[in-house]
Amino acid sequence: MTPEAEAAAPKIAIEEAGGYVGRTVMIRGWLYNLRESGKLLFPIFRDGTGEMQGVVSQKEHPEAFGALKGLTQESSVIVTGKIQAEPRAPGGYEIHVSGAEVVQRVPESEPYPIQLKEHGVDFLLDRRHLWIRTPRQAAILRIRAECVRAARNFMDDRGYTLTDAPIFTPAACEGTTTLFEVNYIDEQKAYLTQSGQLYAEATAAALGKVYTFGPTFRAEKSKTRRHLTEFWMLEPEAAYAHLEDMIELGEGLVSAIIQAAVKNRARELATIERDVTKLEKIAPPFPRIRYDEAIEMLQNAGSAVKWGDDFGGAEETLLSKGFDKPVVIHRYPVALKAFYMAADPARPELALNFDVIAPEGFGEIIGGGERESSYETLVRRIRESHLPEEAFQWYLDLRRYGSVPHAGFGLGLERTVAWICGTEHIREVIPFPRMLYRVYP
Repeated sequence: MTPEAEAAAPKIAIEEAGGYVGRTVMIRGWLYNLRESGKLLFPIFRDGTGEMQGVVSQKEHPEAFGALKGLTQESSVIVTGKIQAEPRAPGGYEIHVSGAEVVQRVPESEPYPIQLKEHGVDFLLDRRHLWIRTPRQAAILRIRAECVRAARNFMDDRGYTLTDAPIFTPAACEGTTTLFEVNYIDEQKAYLTQSGQLYAEATAAALGKVYTFGPTFRAEKSKTRRHLTEFWMLEPEAAYAHLEDMIELGEGLVSAIIQAAVKNRARELATIERDVTKLEKIAPPFPRIRYDEAIEMLQNAGSAVKWGDDFGGAEETLLSKGFDKPVVIHRYPVALKAFYMAADPARPELALNFDVIAPEGFGEIIGGGERESSYETLVRRIRESHLPEEAFQWYLDLRRYGSVPHAGFGLGLERTVAWICGTEHIREVIPFPRMLYRVYP
């Protein structure tokens, strides 16, 4: 093939190869691995959408052979060649390379740090900017993107308007012990948001049904596999909504995310060797139990937990073992919940709240409930929580002017993706994890 013909070859992504069998194409990417066998080379290329094996013959294409022979890992390349079906190759296709251009060659004196062997976690986290290039990590990030797309489509299709909440806030939302304090302009103090919920309540009063989707921050000194100090939450809020409305919305949202990932990211789930048989069965309704029942179940299982205690990771894992779907736990004691949570009129010591606990030990993925709509009660709860009342005047305005019953929840994206991917630690499902002792890179 002439250079002119090669230059005219369609530029495709590796994931599109199935639509170009028998045709000469151009792929632009990086060399992931290279195996040499005499006068044949077997490079594996990646381009961000997947990996593809190549075959290069010295006899048929000496220039391409010479360009690729001995090429170092992660060197950037542009190759042209004919796509052929090959069931034994990764992805089911391979490219018979006829031309190759090395865009940038990684020097042999300073080889790519992440070799095709086992590395320690700290080593990989220090090089997270490179670790995400590996097939497993790239697959997880594509699954994450699919979950975001599915979540937004689900909310949009149900008439919820996407709104944005500020990152800088004047006060706490989820308690003062996990706040990140920031030096703002002219010696003012501000805090990184713990949740977009309070602001979503304001926009819900303007637009009816809304959701925020963005980063949130908790200064928790926790080193468990479920915790990050920076994570993403999707937070719906709806006027004239009650606890049951939000439980049903949460069930539908989780199920839609799961099914979209299983359907549209089957190749990535196979790459990370995730057994999807349990995920395929996730559909509403989810089993529901009251907090009272959860306490009884835990005690019967040997837990020392007592009524009035909150549930940690151990309790959530124990509860989830009895179910093959997420389980909804509702009506916790009011004392365990934030100042804005409404009480159950039938039992004022209980909150109109719910948590969704994922199966397989992945913990709470949703927390939410009905909000307190009474101005007088909300003022009392703010004072009882020892929060700065002046910082919440704007929030109290929502109860002064046209207060209505309303409800919402927060879905933690990383925990949801961790469950879908079956990852050992939540740090793998966000591009650059922020943890107790890690803010680099």
